[in-house]
Amino acid sequence: MSERELIELLHRGDVASWRIRLAKWVESPKAQNGIVAIILLNAVILGMETSDLAMERWGSLLKGLDLFCLGVFICELLAKLIAYRWQFWRNGWNVFDFLVIAVALVPGAGPWSVLRSLRIFRVLRLLTVVPQLRRVVAAFIHAIPGLSGVIVVMSIFFYTMGVLATNLFGDEFPEWFGTLGASLYSLFQIMTLESWSMGIARPVMESYPWAWAFFVPFIVVATFTILNLFIGIIVSTMEELSMIPEADSTDVELKNKLKRMEADLAMLRKHLDS
Repeated sequence: MSERELIELLHRGDVASWRIRLAKWVESPKAQNGIVAIILLNAVILGMETSDLAMERWGSLLKGLDLFCLGVFICELLAKLIAYRWQFWRNGWNVFDFLVIAVALVPGAGPWSVLRSLRIFRVLRLLTVVPQLRRVVAAFIHAIPGLSGVIVVMSIFFYTMGVLATNLFGDEFPEWFGTLGASLYSLFQIMTLESWSMGIARPVMESYPWAWAFFVPFIVVATFTILNLFIGIIVSTMEELSMIPEADSTDVELKNKLKRMEADLAMLRKHLDS
């Protein structure tokens, strides 16, 4: 949550004072820093549980600490649910936290046991707790509409070159270009510049000396043009979002409004008590 949700909570006249105090405590820097520390501890524990030697020596301790971390997360989640109630579900980050914690509660036996491996997703809760990480994710999500056009262009280009490569090189090199799927995978490898020259291009050029006329333009367009355009849109979006706090004082106004409302609420309580 944020100051905006707290302000909405204060605006409602039917909210008990203890719920406001609970919401302020859950969102306080001390509580959030404590959650970050627990998430990092849980990440270390889940990593150690992948080691047979560590589980043999400290298996009981690691499982106990894992349950402790899960208990802290559940208590935090319950506190937010009690404080915000239905308002809790209006925040996408809270829904994400709920799903991550719910996966950890799946029984460890039976057909659902495979979901236990998804406990590592609890580490992703850092994205919801640390504001800087939330901004990075928000920038990426905000860039998706702009990326859609680039993705469509890349898909059309890849499909065209995949069909062409299958027709040109499929008979001689079926492992790389025998089917459309194999061609698309090989072209993806070439786009990443992973062993594209000695691994694919030069062997193909031994049979087809003119094959460079296919691979060089493909790399220029796919890697140096489309892929860099893809990255450029993300970077541009992040720069735009990073300039919003400098150009807009919304956050400062919200904080000031919250302080004024807290002062008014304190005066009202004092008046009622007297």
